[in-house]
Amino acid sequence: MAQDAPRHDDQPKHDTDKTPPAPQEKSSVTHHDLTLGSRTIHYTATAGTLLIRNEQDEPYGTIFYVAYTEDGVDAKNRPVTFLYNGGPGSASLWLHMGSVGPVRVVTASPEATGPAPYQTVPNQYSLLDKTDLVFIDAPLTGFSKAVGKGTDKDFRGVDQDLQAFDKFIQRYITVNQRWNSPKYLFGESYGTTRSAGLAGLLQEDGVSLNGVILLSSILNYNVRGPGFDAVYVGNLPSYAAIAWYHNKLAHKPADMTAYLDEVRAFARGEYSEALSEGDLLPQEKFDAIAAKVAAYTGLSVEYVKNSKLRIEPTRFRKELLRGEGEILGRYDARFEGTDVDDAGENPGYDPSDTGISGVFIGAFHDYLSRELKYDTTDAYAVHSESNVPWDQTHHPVGGGGGMGRMFGQRMPDVAMDLADAMRKNPKLKVYSANGLFDLATPFFLTEYDLSHMMVTPALAKNVEFGYYPAGHMVYLNVDALKQLTHDLDGFYAETSK
Repeated sequence: MAQDAPRHDDQPKHDTDKTPPAPQEKSSVTHHDLTLGSRTIHYTATAGTLLIRNEQDEPYGTIFYVAYTEDGVDAKNRPVTFLYNGGPGSASLWLHMGSVGPVRVVTASPEATGPAPYQTVPNQYSLLDKTDLVFIDAPLTGFSKAVGKGTDKDFRGVDQDLQAFDKFIQRYITVNQRWNSPKYLFGESYGTTRSAGLAGLLQEDGVSLNGVILLSSILNYNVRGPGFDAVYVGNLPSYAAIAWYHNKLAHKPADMTAYLDEVRAFARGEYSEALSEGDLLPQEKFDAIAAKVAAYTGLSVEYVKNSKLRIEPTRFRKELLRGEGEILGRYDARFEGTDVDDAGENPGYDPSDTGISGVFIGAFHDYLSRELKYDTTDAYAVHSESNVPWDQTHHPVGGGGGMGRMFGQRMPDVAMDLADAMRKNPKLKVYSANGLFDLATPFFLTEYDLSHMMVTPALAKNVEFGYYPAGHMVYLNVDALKQLTHDLDGFYAETSK
C-alpha cells in the first residue's frame, strides 16, 4: 500500500502576501497484529495528516487521521471505512478507542470509570477482519486545523464541514490507490448528519458508496425544535425503555421489544392526536392520556399533568429517580449520578459524559504516543474551541429539499441528501444502529427521519435497523458492542460483494 507521503505538488508554497506556508503532510507508520477468532491479522497503522485544497487549489486545511490497513491483501477488493464522531466539533477518539478499531479502552460502564491507570486491550470486536478503518478528526478538532489562507469560518458550518470531508476522502483514496475499493461511511451522532450529507456529495463527485452506517442518528433538525409536538412523541418510547431498565414500571413486561412496539403505537396514535389538539383537548381525554403516559414512563400522573403531557428530556433525567436521590445520563441513561440537591428541576451535569471522558482522553493520548509513535508539539483538541458560530444553512444535493434546496435550509435535513444518493445508487445500503437508552438521539425520531425520505418501497428496504441495550455510545456496553459487530459482519458481507 502506498504510504501517505506528500507528493511534489503538495509541498508548501509561499504566498507573496505573507500568508504562512502550509505544513508538510506527515505520518507515523507502525506495524501490529490482532487475533480475531482463529485468524491473526497483520496490519499497518498510519497516524498522519493530509492537506485539503480550496477552489483556488491552495491548501486551506490539514486533516489528522489514523488508518488501519490489513497487510498482504489486494487493496482494490478490500473495503475501506471512514469513521468520525460528531458534535459538531468533536474529535473522533471516542469511536477510535471504544468501538470497532483494533484496540479498545476498558471502562466501568455504566459506572464512572475513575482515574488512571487505564487499560487498553486488543479489541476482539473489531471490524478489521472485514474492512480497513480510517478514523478522521473533523477540522478544528484533534490535530486537524486551518492552514494557509484557511480560517475557522471555512469549516464551521454544515456545508463547510461536508466540503472538507469530501475533499479529505477523495484525497485519501487517491494517495492510497483506493478508488476501486468498496467504500463505507461510519458516523456517530452529528457524524450521522455528516454521513447522510456526504453520501449525496460524494455521489455527485463520482464516489459511489457501498454502505453507510449511522450510529445514534440525527438527520432532520427541523422536527426537533422547541415547541414542536413531534419531539415529545419521538422521545416517549425512549422514556419507556429507560423506565423499563430502571424497574420503574408498575407491571414490567418481560419482553421489552413487544412492549416498545406497544409504546410506539400509542405515541404515534393517541398521544400524538392528543397533543395536536393543544389547549382544546377535553379534560376527560387529558386525564386518560396523562395516566397512560405515566404508566409508560414511570413518572407520576400528577407530574405528567403538571407538564401538560409534554416531558422534557432534562426533566425526565431528574425526575425518574428523584426519590432515590439520583440523576440519569443524557447520552446513556443507564448511568446514574448524584446532584447538588434533589429539589432541582434539571440535572446539574451528565454522568454518562463525565463518567467516561477521563478514561477515553487519557488512554488515547497514551496510545497515540506509546503505540502509534506519533510525535508532535501540537495540543490535541478534543472539542473545537472556535468562537465562530456554526452555520446551520444547508443546500441539499440533487432533487431533494424543496424550497430548502433553492434558498438553503435554516436547519439541516440531510435525510434528503441520503435519499438522493440512494436513488442514484440503488445498491447503496444503510444500517441504522440505535441505543435504546439514548436521550440525545432517541431511536423513534431516527425511525421517523429514515421513513420520511420520499423513496420508493424498494429503496426503503435498503435501510436496516438495529437496536441495542445501551445509550448513545452503544459500544460502552460490551455486550451491545459484541452484537453490533456481529450485525455489521453481515452488513459488510452483503454489501461488499
